[in-house]
Amino acid sequence: MNAIGVFDSGYGGLTVLKEIVKGLPQYDYVYLGDNARAPYGNRSFETVYQYTLQAVKWFFDQGCPLVVLACNTASAKALRTIQQNDLPSLAPNNRVLGVIRPTTEVMGHYTQTKHIGILATSGTVSSESYVIESEKFFPEVKVHQQACPLWVPIIENGEAQTEGARFFIKKYVDQLKAQSSEIDTVLLACTHYPLIFDQIQNELPAGTKLLSQGSIVAGSLADYLNRHPEMECRLSQSGARQFYTTDDPGDFNRHASLFYGEGVGAGHVDLTRAIH
Repeated sequence: MNAIGVFDSGYGGLTVLKEIVKGLPQYDYVYLGDNARAPYGNRSFETVYQYTLQAVKWFFDQGCPLVVLACNTASAKALRTIQQNDLPSLAPNNRVLGVIRPTTEVMGHYTQTKHIGILATSGTVSSESYVIESEKFFPEVKVHQQACPLWVPIIENGEAQTEGARFFIKKYVDQLKAQSSEIDTVLLACTHYPLIFDQIQNELPAGTKLLSQGSIVAGSLADYLNRHPEMECRLSQSGARQFYTTDDPGDFNRHASLFYGEGVGAGHVDLTRAIH
């Protein structure tokens, strides 16, 4: 099987995989969540890079010629180094893609005021990746960032509908709004956040556009495969889906349906053994 690999630090990337499968159901997919070492959001650049590189090597060992980092933190802290320093010697004909560039390529089209808000993990915010990449495509757009460090643990612990969750959703959205009254478009720059989409929308001013990454990334991947037939022809197309986690598969399966929309049966992987 020459599947498309989809990687995330935990469950969140399943929201991206769900949209990719919806748009490109014919391909085979292998999903890996590094739940044993999640969350990545507050880890150092070097640690995220090492963890992500281990995952990329594992995907290559499974025969995946194309890997999508469906994790914003991994895309921000590891993607460029892997593409520039590791791929040429590791597997020069394989490719690793992220979620930040395809998002920044289009997000400027949604704003009328030229002010966009970013809600993300602390790691993604500190990397400045959205600011840097947006500048390349929409230099006239001002990007306002807000870290939301408690949202991922709230979501993963099944607390998203509680009073405590509402407090922290309102807190971070209010902090973003305080940065500028001109923000008319807000991007959810973490793959977990679609699970609290409605609560976030309720805290935003009426008429504010709220963007989720899954459909954007899925459209970008379809475009990439159209433009790169040499990669597209290497991918197997039997509609197979495989799921793996670095933590307890039973626990992963119980949480995964929340993000993926249907049940999954995951296997276990020890990434520390994926180092060549």
